[in-house]
Amino acid sequence: MATNDIEIGGPGAASRKDYFEPLPAPVIDMEEFTKWSFYRAIIAEFVATLLFLYVTILTVIGYKTQTDLLRGGSVCGGVGPVGVSWVFGGMIFVLVYCIAGISGGHINPAVTFGMFLARKISLVRALLYIIAQCVGAICGCALVKTLQRDQYNRYGGGANRLAHGYGRGTGLAVEIVGTFILLYTVFSATDPKRNARDSHVPALAPLPIGFAVFMVHLATIPITGTGINPARSFGAAVIINDKKIWKDQWLFWVGPLIGATIAAMYYQYVLRASAVRRLGSFRSSPPSRY
Repeated sequence: MATNDIEIGGPGAASRKDYFEPLPAPVIDMEEFTKWSFYRAIIAEFVATLLFLYVTILTVIGYKTQTDLLRGGSVCGGVGPVGVSWVFGGMIFVLVYCIAGISGGHINPAVTFGMFLARKISLVRALLYIIAQCVGAICGCALVKTLQRDQYNRYGGGANRLAHGYGRGTGLAVEIVGTFILLYTVFSATDPKRNARDSHVPALAPLPIGFAVFMVHLATIPITGTGINPARSFGAAVIINDKKIWKDQWLFWVGPLIGATIAAMYYQYVLRASAVRRLGSFRSSPPSRY
């Protein structure tokens, strides 16, 4: 029988950890195809990503329309970069809150990839989540273009692009660091240990995640328009279909995936010390309660 780990709370005092360490998800789990909850989660990711792109891209197009001096706009018109950042962060907060209990509330291939690396989800679920997110992003951008075709084409469809004066190395770096911040927040906010000890944490988890998106947008909108979400960048690129956009599209995939990888490894094997725990035990029994 597995022994329980002990945490020392003071001289002569000890308390048992009050949760079970979740078992790692199997790499390939074909049984998921037999469960309705699996398909429901995929649908939730598709719809959430569609809504995310619809609202955010519509906001970006509206902001550029209101600040276009050649068409009667004002330099101080629209919501401004801060407002755009709030919309991206706010939509993530709202949507994660809505679907966290159904699919985990990823809405981002980088988050899904990080969760797969951390063995939170299977490869099958990860692949279908990413497909659903990309298709949802395309549909969301297509809906915006249908409603505002002229403005959409005139202002580049809200697509991510490397700003003039910045090199690709800089663009890649800010995408890596920005995604690391997002994934670091996601892992911290959804940590099972924290959830078990503080009952209010699961309900509040979407808030820091949304704030992380907001803060990263504030910092990197002037450089890349802020990707940190390959589906967001891909959906906008597909609908606008501009050669200049496609030229730098790789930045918005490679950067976020590298950032997600670093965040997953750092959180799992340094902060959570998963590697140390595994090296310290060679038993084949499930993880102990602690």
